[in-house]
Amino acid sequence: AYNLLNVRTGFINAILKQLGRDTVNFYSIPGLWPFIIVLAYLWQTTGYGSIVYFAAIMGLDPEMYEAAEIDGASAWQRIRYITLPCLRPTFVILLLFALGGILKGNFDLFYNLVGSNTRLYPTTDIIETFVFRSMIVSFNFSSAAAVGFYQSIFGFLLVMTVNWIVRKIEPDYALF
Repeated sequence: AYNLLNVRTGFINAILKQLGRDTVNFYSIPGLWPFIIVLAYLWQTTGYGSIVYFAAIMGLDPEMYEAAEIDGASAWQRIRYITLPCLRPTFVILLLFALGGILKGNFDLFYNLVGSNTRLYPTTDIIETFVFRSMIVSFNFSSAAAVGFYQSIFGFLLVMTVNWIVRKIEPDYALF
């Protein structure tokens, strides 16, 4: 991301220079960073998600597709009526895993992209980066432990609540 966004050597600014446009200092515009972080996160996780879904698709019975093709189903109909419903359990499990870590944040992504740029803190600060900075400055271990405890409790409650909802809607897809 740094190689894309750097003012002097970044790919985007190199293209802007070639087009005769002014360069953009992405690291001084806080309003852009929610979008940049979302794009970087999607870039980071797309490979893993693709592999999981591809493995689930490969586990589907090919005879279902053959029968649908013989019955005259188009490719879109096979996707809609066979593939997507069969991927629902995988989607639910991945959703529950993602919700379990939603309060944890993604320290690596935020800290490596933003670093110690105080200009971006109002739009990019998460609990982990705040605790990390407070630990560096004041060595307050008790507040860091308390934040971790609260994150664990709320994450647990969130997973339990969503799992309860999933169990009410479709019991076979619940974790427990």
